[in-house]
Amino acid sequence: MVSKPRTAWFRPKDFDMFFTSVSATTVSSMSTIEMEVFSNTQVIIMTILMFVGGEVFTSFLGLQFTRSKFFKNCPSSDQNSVKLSHYFPDHTNSYNKIELDVEKEKPDINNIIENGSLNYSSIKVLGYVVLGYLFVVHLIGYSLVSLYVNLVPSARKVLKDKGLETLTFSVFTTVSNFTNCGFVPTNESMIVFKKNSGLLLLLIPQILMGNTLYPPCLLAMIWVLKKTTKREEFRYILMNYRDMGYGHLLSGHHALLLAMTVFGFILIQFILFCSMEWNSQVMDGLNLYQKVVGSLFQTVNSRHTGESVVDLSSISSAILVLFIVMMYLPPHTTFIPPNVHVHEEFPENGKQSQNRKKTFMECLIISQLSYLAIFIILICITERQKMEEDPLNFNVLNVTIEVISAYGNVGFTTGYSCKRQLKPDSLCVDTWYGFVGRWSTKGKFILIIVMFFGKLKKFSMKGGQAWNLS
Repeated sequence: MVSKPRTAWFRPKDFDMFFTSVSATTVSSMSTIEMEVFSNTQVIIMTILMFVGGEVFTSFLGLQFTRSKFFKNCPSSDQNSVKLSHYFPDHTNSYNKIELDVEKEKPDINNIIENGSLNYSSIKVLGYVVLGYLFVVHLIGYSLVSLYVNLVPSARKVLKDKGLETLTFSVFTTVSNFTNCGFVPTNESMIVFKKNSGLLLLLIPQILMGNTLYPPCLLAMIWVLKKTTKREEFRYILMNYRDMGYGHLLSGHHALLLAMTVFGFILIQFILFCSMEWNSQVMDGLNLYQKVVGSLFQTVNSRHTGESVVDLSSISSAILVLFIVMMYLPPHTTFIPPNVHVHEEFPENGKQSQNRKKTFMECLIISQLSYLAIFIILICITERQKMEEDPLNFNVLNVTIEVISAYGNVGFTTGYSCKRQLKPDSLCVDTWYGFVGRWSTKGKFILIIVMFFGKLKKFSMKGGQAWNLS
Protein backbone atom coordinates (compact mmCIF):
# COMPACT_ATOMS: atom_id res chain seq x y z
CA MET A 1 0.00 0.00 0.00
CA VAL A 2 2.91 2.35 0.72
CA SER A 3 4.65 1.87 -2.64
CA LYS A 4 3.18 3.77 -5.57
CA PRO A 5 1.77 2.12 -8.71
CA ARG A 6 3.29 2.57 -12.16
CA THR A 7 0.37 4.55 -13.53
CA ALA A 8 -0.07 8.10 -12.21
CA TRP A 9 -3.68 8.36 -13.42
CA PHE A 10 -4.92 5.33 -11.51
CA ARG A 11 -4.43 4.46 -7.86
CA PRO A 12 -5.91 1.14 -6.68
CA LYS A 13 -8.09 1.01 -3.61
CA ASP A 14 -6.36 -0.02 -0.38
CA PHE A 15 -8.65 -3.02 0.01
CA ASP A 16 -7.77 -4.22 -3.50
CA MET A 17 -4.07 -3.89 -2.66
CA PHE A 18 -4.66 -5.94 0.48
CA PHE A 19 -6.59 -8.51 -1.55
CA THR A 20 -3.69 -8.80 -4.00
CA SER A 21 -1.20 -9.23 -1.15
CA VAL A 22 -3.28 -12.06 0.32
CA SER A 23 -3.59 -13.60 -3.12
CA ALA A 24 0.19 -13.54 -3.59
CA THR A 25 0.90 -14.89 -0.08
CA THR A 26 -1.57 -17.76 -0.49
CA VAL A 27 -0.28 -18.27 -4.08
CA SER A 28 -3.83 -18.00 -5.40
CA SER A 29 -3.34 -15.34 -8.14
CA MET A 30 -6.90 -14.07 -7.74
CA SER A 31 -6.79 -10.52 -9.07
CA THR A 32 -8.86 -7.38 -8.66
CA ILE A 33 -6.25 -5.10 -10.27
CA GLU A 34 -4.58 -5.30 -13.67
CA MET A 35 -1.00 -6.49 -13.29
CA GLU A 36 0.56 -3.75 -15.43
CA VAL A 37 -0.62 -1.17 -12.90
CA PHE A 38 2.02 -2.32 -10.41
CA SER A 39 5.40 -0.63 -10.32
CA ASN A 40 8.69 -2.49 -10.45
CA THR A 41 9.00 -2.18 -6.66
CA GLN A 42 5.54 -3.63 -6.12
CA VAL A 43 6.32 -6.50 -8.50
CA ILE A 44 9.44 -7.30 -6.44
CA ILE A 45 7.37 -7.26 -3.23
CA MET A 46 4.86 -9.64 -4.81
CA THR A 47 7.72 -11.91 -5.87
CA ILE A 48 8.90 -12.14 -2.26
CA LEU A 49 5.36 -12.83 -1.01
CA MET A 50 4.91 -15.61 -3.57
CA PHE A 51 8.24 -17.21 -2.69
CA VAL A 52 7.52 -17.13 1.04
CA GLY A 53 4.02 -18.53 0.51
CA GLY A 54 5.17 -21.33 -1.79
CA GLU A 55 4.62 -24.90 -0.64
CA VAL A 56 8.28 -25.95 -0.91
CA PHE A 57 9.56 -23.00 1.13
CA THR A 58 6.89 -23.30 3.83
CA SER A 59 7.56 -27.04 4.08
CA PHE A 60 11.28 -26.23 4.43
CA LEU A 61 10.49 -23.98 7.39
CA GLY A 62 8.40 -26.77 8.89
CA LEU A 63 11.33 -29.15 8.47
CA GLN A 64 13.61 -26.76 10.33
CA PHE A 65 11.06 -26.59 13.15
CA THR A 66 11.00 -30.39 13.30
CA ARG A 67 14.78 -30.42 13.43
CA SER A 68 14.85 -27.95 16.33
CA LYS A 69 12.30 -30.02 18.28
CA PHE A 70 14.30 -33.17 17.67
CA PHE A 71 17.47 -31.46 18.86
CA LYS A 72 15.81 -30.50 22.14
CA ASN A 73 14.20 -33.89 22.82
CA CYS A 74 16.70 -36.41 21.47
CA PRO A 75 20.38 -37.10 22.06
CA SER A 76 22.97 -36.01 19.55
CA SER A 77 26.62 -36.70 19.05
CA ASP A 78 27.24 -32.99 19.24
CA GLN A 79 25.83 -32.71 22.74
CA ASN A 80 28.03 -33.26 25.77
CA SER A 81 25.26 -34.81 27.80
CA VAL A 82 22.89 -37.55 26.77
CA LYS A 83 19.26 -37.47 27.79
CA LEU A 84 18.47 -41.09 28.48
CA SER A 85 15.15 -40.36 30.17
CA HIS A 86 13.57 -40.17 26.70
CA TYR A 87 14.36 -43.83 26.19
CA PHE A 88 14.46 -45.18 29.80
CA PRO A 89 11.47 -44.46 32.06
CA ASP A 90 12.14 -43.63 35.68
CA HIS A 91 11.70 -46.65 37.98
CA THR A 92 11.38 -46.10 41.70
CA ASN A 93 13.06 -48.58 44.06
CA SER A 94 15.14 -49.91 41.18
CA TYR A 95 17.67 -51.48 43.56
CA ASN A 96 14.95 -53.70 45.01
CA LYS A 97 14.07 -54.97 41.54
CA ILE A 98 17.51 -55.90 40.26
CA GLU A 99 16.82 -59.62 40.40
CA LEU A 100 13.61 -59.18 38.43
CA ASP A 101 15.25 -57.03 35.73
CA VAL A 102 18.33 -59.18 35.12
CA GLU A 103 16.51 -61.47 32.76
CA LYS A 104 14.95 -58.61 30.78
CA GLU A 105 16.62 -57.68 27.54
CA LYS A 106 18.12 -54.21 27.97
CA PRO A 107 18.41 -51.85 25.03
CA ASP A 108 21.83 -50.97 23.70
CA ILE A 109 22.50 -47.40 24.90
CA ASN A 110 25.20 -46.80 22.32
CA ASN A 111 22.94 -48.00 19.53
CA ILE A 112 20.14 -45.67 20.69
CA ILE A 113 22.49 -42.70 20.80
CA GLU A 114 23.90 -43.61 17.38
CA ASN A 115 20.42 -43.92 15.83
CA GLY A 116 19.32 -40.64 17.39
CA SER A 117 22.40 -38.91 16.04
CA LEU A 118 21.87 -40.39 12.57
CA ASN A 119 18.21 -39.37 12.60
CA TYR A 120 19.10 -35.81 13.55
CA SER A 121 21.86 -35.56 10.96
CA SER A 122 19.51 -37.03 8.32
CA ILE A 123 16.90 -34.36 9.05
CA LYS A 124 19.66 -31.77 8.79
CA VAL A 125 20.83 -33.17 5.45
CA LEU A 126 17.24 -33.33 4.19
CA GLY A 127 16.90 -29.62 4.95
CA TYR A 128 19.99 -28.91 2.84
CA VAL A 129 18.57 -31.02 0.01
CA VAL A 130 15.25 -29.12 0.01
CA LEU A 131 17.10 -25.79 0.11
CA GLY A 132 19.34 -26.91 -2.73
CA TYR A 133 16.28 -28.05 -4.69
CA LEU A 134 14.76 -24.60 -4.26
CA PHE A 135 17.93 -22.83 -5.38
CA VAL A 136 18.73 -25.07 -8.36
CA VAL A 137 15.21 -25.10 -9.84
CA HIS A 138 14.87 -21.33 -9.51
CA LEU A 139 18.32 -20.69 -10.94
CA ILE A 140 17.80 -22.98 -13.95
CA GLY A 141 14.26 -21.69 -14.47
CA TYR A 142 15.34 -18.05 -14.39
CA SER A 143 18.28 -18.72 -16.72
CA LEU A 144 16.13 -20.51 -19.31
CA VAL A 145 13.32 -17.93 -19.26
CA SER A 146 15.79 -15.04 -19.49
CA LEU A 147 17.69 -16.74 -22.30
CA TYR A 148 14.49 -17.39 -24.25
CA VAL A 149 13.27 -13.80 -23.92
CA ASN A 150 16.63 -12.44 -25.06
CA LEU A 151 16.87 -14.81 -28.04
CA VAL A 152 13.26 -14.71 -29.32
CA PRO A 153 12.32 -11.31 -30.84
CA SER A 154 8.55 -11.76 -30.44
CA ALA A 155 8.82 -12.40 -26.70
CA ARG A 156 11.29 -9.55 -26.27
CA LYS A 157 8.94 -7.21 -28.17
CA VAL A 158 6.06 -8.02 -25.79
CA LEU A 159 8.13 -6.98 -22.78
CA LYS A 160 9.38 -3.87 -24.54
CA ASP A 161 5.86 -2.77 -25.51
CA LYS A 162 4.66 -3.25 -21.94
CA GLY A 163 7.67 -1.57 -20.34
CA LEU A 164 8.77 -4.69 -18.47
CA GLU A 165 12.40 -5.43 -17.67
CA THR A 166 13.71 -8.84 -18.72
CA LEU A 167 15.28 -9.46 -15.30
CA THR A 168 12.10 -8.63 -13.40
CA PHE A 169 9.91 -10.65 -15.76
CA SER A 170 12.18 -13.71 -15.67
CA VAL A 171 12.49 -13.77 -11.87
CA PHE A 172 8.80 -13.02 -11.28
CA THR A 173 7.60 -15.63 -13.78
CA THR A 174 9.97 -18.31 -12.47
CA VAL A 175 8.95 -17.79 -8.85
CA SER A 176 5.26 -17.58 -9.77
CA ASN A 177 5.35 -20.83 -11.74
CA PHE A 178 7.42 -22.80 -9.23
CA THR A 179 5.23 -21.71 -6.31
CA ASN A 180 2.16 -22.42 -8.47
CA CYS A 181 0.86 -18.91 -7.84
CA GLY A 182 0.07 -18.06 -11.46
CA PHE A 183 0.61 -14.32 -11.45
CA VAL A 184 2.20 -12.97 -14.64
CA PRO A 185 3.33 -9.30 -14.88
CA THR A 186 1.17 -8.81 -17.99
CA ASN A 187 -2.53 -7.98 -18.01
CA GLU A 188 -3.37 -10.84 -20.35
CA SER A 189 -1.59 -13.53 -18.31
CA MET A 190 0.06 -15.93 -20.80
CA ILE A 191 -2.44 -15.20 -23.60
CA VAL A 192 0.02 -12.68 -25.00
CA PHE A 193 2.62 -15.49 -25.21
CA LYS A 194 0.34 -18.22 -26.60
CA LYS A 195 2.35 -18.36 -29.84
CA ASN A 196 5.66 -18.62 -27.94
CA SER A 197 5.49 -22.40 -27.54
CA GLY A 198 9.10 -22.60 -26.42
CA LEU A 199 8.41 -20.40 -23.40
CA LEU A 200 5.35 -22.45 -22.48
CA LEU A 201 7.38 -25.67 -22.64
CA LEU A 202 10.02 -24.14 -20.37
CA LEU A 203 7.41 -23.22 -17.76
CA ILE A 204 5.59 -26.58 -17.63
CA PRO A 205 8.40 -28.46 -15.76
CA GLN A 206 8.68 -25.61 -13.25
CA ILE A 207 4.95 -25.81 -12.57
CA LEU A 208 5.05 -29.56 -11.96
CA MET A 209 8.29 -29.60 -9.95
CA GLY A 210 6.99 -26.95 -7.55
CA ASN A 211 3.82 -28.74 -6.50
CA THR A 212 2.20 -31.91 -7.85
CA LEU A 213 5.46 -33.65 -8.81
CA TYR A 214 7.56 -32.25 -5.97
CA PRO A 215 7.56 -35.47 -3.86
CA PRO A 216 8.68 -37.74 -6.76
CA CYS A 217 11.32 -35.21 -7.87
CA LEU A 218 12.62 -34.83 -4.31
CA LEU A 219 12.79 -38.60 -3.89
CA ALA A 220 14.65 -38.96 -7.19
CA MET A 221 17.11 -36.26 -6.13
CA ILE A 222 17.81 -38.01 -2.82
CA TRP A 223 18.30 -41.33 -4.63
CA VAL A 224 20.81 -39.76 -7.02
CA LEU A 225 22.68 -38.15 -4.12
CA LYS A 226 22.76 -41.50 -2.32
CA LYS A 227 24.30 -43.20 -5.36
CA THR A 228 26.86 -40.45 -6.00
CA THR A 229 27.92 -39.47 -2.47
CA LYS A 230 27.47 -42.86 -0.68
CA ARG A 231 26.51 -40.94 2.47
CA GLU A 232 24.68 -42.92 5.14
CA GLU A 233 22.18 -40.11 5.74
CA PHE A 234 20.63 -40.48 2.29
CA ARG A 235 20.17 -44.22 2.75
CA TYR A 236 18.62 -43.56 6.16
CA ILE A 237 16.23 -40.98 4.68
CA LEU A 238 15.02 -43.40 2.00
CA MET A 239 14.63 -46.27 4.45
CA ASN A 240 12.99 -44.20 7.22
CA TYR A 241 11.04 -41.58 5.28
CA ARG A 242 8.16 -41.62 7.77
CA ASP A 243 10.48 -40.72 10.64
CA MET A 244 11.77 -37.55 8.98
CA GLY A 245 8.71 -35.51 9.90
CA TYR A 246 8.38 -34.24 6.31
CA GLY A 247 5.02 -34.79 4.66
CA HIS A 248 6.36 -34.51 1.10
CA LEU A 249 8.72 -37.45 1.61
CA LEU A 250 6.97 -40.55 0.33
CA SER A 251 7.88 -44.16 -0.33
CA GLY A 252 9.05 -45.14 -3.78
CA HIS A 253 5.78 -46.89 -4.63
CA HIS A 254 3.68 -43.99 -3.40
CA ALA A 255 5.77 -41.44 -5.32
CA LEU A 256 5.46 -43.52 -8.50
CA LEU A 257 1.68 -43.78 -8.12
CA LEU A 258 1.50 -40.04 -7.48
CA ALA A 259 3.46 -39.29 -10.68
CA MET A 260 1.25 -41.66 -12.68
CA THR A 261 -1.87 -39.97 -11.25
CA VAL A 262 -0.58 -36.49 -12.15
CA PHE A 263 0.23 -37.48 -15.74
CA GLY A 264 -3.05 -39.38 -15.98
CA PHE A 265 -5.05 -36.28 -15.01
CA ILE A 266 -3.07 -34.20 -17.52
CA LEU A 267 -3.70 -36.75 -20.29
CA ILE A 268 -7.45 -36.89 -19.61
CA GLN A 269 -7.74 -33.11 -19.61
CA PHE A 270 -5.54 -32.78 -22.71
CA ILE A 271 -7.66 -35.23 -24.73
CA LEU A 272 -10.97 -33.64 -23.69
CA PHE A 273 -9.70 -30.08 -24.16
CA CYS A 274 -8.39 -30.81 -27.66
CA SER A 275 -11.55 -32.66 -28.66
CA MET A 276 -13.79 -29.80 -27.51
CA GLU A 277 -11.72 -26.71 -28.35
CA TRP A 278 -9.50 -27.69 -31.31
CA ASN A 279 -11.53 -25.74 -33.87
CA SER A 280 -13.04 -23.16 -31.53
CA GLN A 281 -12.31 -19.45 -31.61
CA VAL A 282 -9.89 -19.68 -28.67
CA MET A 283 -7.51 -21.54 -31.00
CA ASP A 284 -7.79 -19.06 -33.88
CA GLY A 285 -4.46 -18.01 -35.37
CA LEU A 286 -2.50 -20.98 -33.98
CA ASN A 287 -0.83 -23.67 -36.06
CA LEU A 288 -0.85 -27.38 -35.19
CA TYR A 289 2.23 -27.26 -32.97
CA GLN A 290 1.05 -24.16 -31.12
CA LYS A 291 -2.36 -25.72 -30.51
CA VAL A 292 -0.81 -28.86 -29.00
CA VAL A 293 1.58 -26.95 -26.73
CA GLY A 294 -1.08 -24.41 -25.76
CA SER A 295 -3.57 -27.15 -24.87
CA LEU A 296 -0.93 -28.96 -22.81
CA PHE A 297 0.01 -25.77 -20.97
CA GLN A 298 -3.61 -24.95 -20.20
CA THR A 299 -4.37 -28.40 -18.79
CA VAL A 300 -1.20 -28.49 -16.68
CA ASN A 301 -2.23 -25.17 -15.13
CA SER A 302 -5.68 -26.38 -14.11
CA ARG A 303 -4.44 -28.15 -10.98
CA HIS A 304 -2.84 -25.29 -9.07
CA THR A 305 -1.07 -22.61 -11.12
CA GLY A 306 -3.91 -20.93 -12.97
CA GLU A 307 -2.10 -19.29 -15.88
CA SER A 308 -4.11 -19.18 -19.11
CA VAL A 309 -3.36 -19.02 -22.81
CA VAL A 310 -7.07 -18.86 -23.66
CA ASP A 311 -10.06 -16.87 -22.46
CA LEU A 312 -11.83 -19.22 -20.06
CA SER A 313 -15.17 -17.50 -20.61
CA SER A 314 -15.06 -18.62 -24.25
CA ILE A 315 -14.47 -22.35 -23.71
CA SER A 316 -17.21 -24.97 -23.38
CA SER A 317 -19.06 -25.54 -20.10
CA ALA A 318 -17.96 -29.20 -20.05
CA ILE A 319 -14.31 -28.16 -19.88
CA LEU A 320 -15.09 -25.60 -17.18
CA VAL A 321 -16.71 -28.30 -15.05
CA LEU A 322 -13.68 -30.54 -15.61
CA PHE A 323 -11.41 -27.69 -14.50
CA ILE A 324 -13.55 -27.21 -11.37
CA VAL A 325 -12.95 -30.85 -10.42
CA MET A 326 -9.21 -30.54 -11.08
CA MET A 327 -8.97 -27.33 -9.03
CA TYR A 328 -10.73 -28.98 -6.10
CA LEU A 329 -8.31 -31.92 -5.89
CA PRO A 330 -5.39 -31.53 -3.43
CA PRO A 331 -1.91 -31.53 -5.04
CA HIS A 332 -0.96 -35.00 -3.79
CA THR A 333 -4.15 -36.76 -4.85
CA THR A 334 -3.08 -40.32 -5.72
CA PHE A 335 -4.85 -43.26 -7.31
CA ILE A 336 -3.86 -46.34 -5.30
CA PRO A 337 -5.17 -49.67 -6.69
CA PRO A 338 -6.68 -52.05 -4.12
CA ASN A 339 -3.92 -54.63 -4.61
CA VAL A 340 -1.13 -52.10 -3.98
CA HIS A 341 -0.07 -51.56 -0.37
CA VAL A 342 1.12 -48.11 0.66
CA HIS A 343 2.17 -47.45 4.24
CA GLU A 344 -0.19 -45.14 6.07
CA GLU A 345 0.90 -42.63 8.67
CA PHE A 346 -0.04 -43.34 12.27
CA PRO A 347 0.30 -41.24 15.39
CA GLU A 348 3.45 -41.55 17.45
CA ASN A 349 1.77 -43.74 20.04
CA GLY A 350 1.18 -46.37 17.36
CA LYS A 351 -2.61 -46.30 17.66
CA GLN A 352 -4.93 -45.40 14.87
CA SER A 353 -6.66 -42.06 15.20
CA GLN A 354 -10.04 -43.75 14.67
CA ASN A 355 -9.75 -45.39 18.08
CA ARG A 356 -9.54 -42.02 19.81
CA LYS A 357 -12.84 -40.61 21.02
CA LYS A 358 -13.69 -37.42 19.12
CA THR A 359 -14.52 -34.26 20.98
CA PHE A 360 -17.81 -32.41 20.49
CA MET A 361 -16.14 -29.64 18.48
CA GLU A 362 -14.48 -32.20 16.18
CA CYS A 363 -17.88 -33.74 15.50
CA LEU A 364 -19.21 -30.35 14.42
CA ILE A 365 -16.55 -29.97 11.71
CA ILE A 366 -18.06 -30.53 8.28
CA SER A 367 -16.48 -31.64 5.03
CA GLN A 368 -14.55 -29.45 2.58
CA LEU A 369 -17.38 -29.55 0.02
CA SER A 370 -19.83 -28.37 2.67
CA TYR A 371 -17.66 -25.37 3.48
CA LEU A 372 -17.36 -24.52 -0.21
CA ALA A 373 -21.15 -24.76 -0.63
CA ILE A 374 -21.56 -22.34 2.27
CA PHE A 375 -19.04 -19.90 0.74
CA ILE A 376 -20.82 -20.03 -2.63
CA ILE A 377 -24.19 -19.39 -0.96
CA LEU A 378 -22.77 -16.43 0.99
CA ILE A 379 -21.29 -14.87 -2.15
CA CYS A 380 -24.56 -15.38 -4.03
CA ILE A 381 -26.25 -13.48 -1.18
CA THR A 382 -23.76 -10.58 -1.23
CA GLU A 383 -23.93 -10.34 -5.04
CA ARG A 384 -27.66 -11.09 -5.42
CA GLN A 385 -28.51 -7.68 -6.91
CA LYS A 386 -25.86 -8.03 -9.63
CA MET A 387 -26.99 -11.60 -10.31
CA GLU A 388 -30.49 -10.26 -11.00
CA GLU A 389 -29.37 -7.35 -13.18
CA ASP A 390 -26.44 -9.03 -14.98
CA PRO A 391 -27.16 -12.80 -15.07
CA LEU A 392 -24.87 -13.62 -18.00
CA ASN A 393 -21.81 -12.44 -16.07
CA PHE A 394 -23.00 -13.03 -12.51
CA ASN A 395 -24.22 -16.61 -12.71
CA VAL A 396 -23.73 -19.52 -10.32
CA LEU A 397 -21.22 -21.31 -12.59
CA ASN A 398 -18.91 -18.29 -12.74
CA VAL A 399 -19.18 -17.77 -8.98
CA THR A 400 -18.45 -21.47 -8.39
CA ILE A 401 -15.37 -21.34 -10.63
CA GLU A 402 -14.08 -18.31 -8.72
CA VAL A 403 -14.65 -19.91 -5.30
CA ILE A 404 -13.16 -23.30 -6.19
CA SER A 405 -10.25 -21.53 -7.88
CA ALA A 406 -9.59 -19.54 -4.69
CA TYR A 407 -9.93 -22.68 -2.55
CA GLY A 408 -7.51 -24.61 -4.74
CA ASN A 409 -5.15 -21.59 -4.83
CA VAL A 410 -5.32 -21.80 -8.62
CA GLY A 411 -6.35 -18.44 -10.01
CA PHE A 412 -8.55 -19.47 -12.94
CA THR A 413 -11.26 -16.92 -13.68
CA THR A 414 -13.85 -16.34 -16.36
CA GLY A 415 -13.41 -12.58 -16.06
CA TYR A 416 -16.10 -10.04 -16.83
CA SER A 417 -17.33 -8.92 -20.24
CA CYS A 418 -19.30 -5.75 -20.91
CA LYS A 419 -20.67 -7.39 -24.08
CA ARG A 420 -22.60 -9.91 -21.98
CA GLN A 421 -24.59 -7.25 -20.16
CA LEU A 422 -28.35 -7.46 -20.74
CA LYS A 423 -28.61 -3.76 -19.99
CA PRO A 424 -25.56 -2.23 -21.71
CA ASP A 425 -23.71 0.34 -19.63
CA SER A 426 -21.94 2.99 -21.69
CA LEU A 427 -19.45 3.54 -18.87
CA CYS A 428 -18.49 -0.14 -18.68
CA VAL A 429 -14.91 -0.89 -19.75
CA ASP A 430 -13.50 -4.40 -20.24
CA THR A 431 -10.51 -5.07 -18.01
CA TRP A 432 -8.05 -7.93 -17.61
CA TYR A 433 -8.44 -8.58 -13.90
CA GLY A 434 -10.49 -11.45 -12.53
CA PHE A 435 -14.23 -11.78 -12.12
CA VAL A 436 -13.86 -11.07 -8.39
CA GLY A 437 -12.74 -7.55 -9.29
CA ARG A 438 -16.40 -6.75 -10.09
CA TRP A 439 -17.66 -8.04 -6.75
CA SER A 440 -18.63 -6.00 -3.73
CA THR A 441 -16.21 -5.54 -0.83
CA LYS A 442 -18.16 -8.12 1.19
CA GLY A 443 -17.82 -10.67 -1.61
CA LYS A 444 -14.09 -10.00 -1.92
CA PHE A 445 -13.65 -10.41 1.83
CA ILE A 446 -15.39 -13.80 1.72
CA LEU A 447 -13.03 -14.85 -1.08
CA ILE A 448 -10.05 -13.81 1.09
CA ILE A 449 -11.32 -16.25 3.72
CA VAL A 450 -11.65 -18.91 1.02
CA MET A 451 -8.02 -18.36 -0.08
CA PHE A 452 -6.74 -18.78 3.47
CA PHE A 453 -9.03 -21.78 3.98
CA GLY A 454 -7.65 -23.37 0.81
CA LYS A 455 -4.07 -22.69 1.81
CA LEU A 456 -4.63 -24.37 5.20
CA LYS A 457 -7.00 -27.10 3.98
CA LYS A 458 -4.63 -29.93 4.94
CA PHE A 459 -5.50 -29.23 8.59
CA SER A 460 -9.22 -29.88 8.04
CA MET A 461 -9.25 -32.66 5.43
CA LYS A 462 -10.77 -35.18 7.86
CA GLY A 463 -13.84 -33.10 8.63
CA GLY A 464 -17.36 -34.43 8.23
CA GLN A 465 -16.64 -37.93 9.54
CA ALA A 466 -19.25 -37.57 12.26
CA TRP A 467 -22.01 -37.06 9.69
CA ASN A 468 -23.79 -40.22 8.56
CA LEU A 469 -25.76 -39.79 5.33
CA SER A 470 -27.12 -43.33 5.10
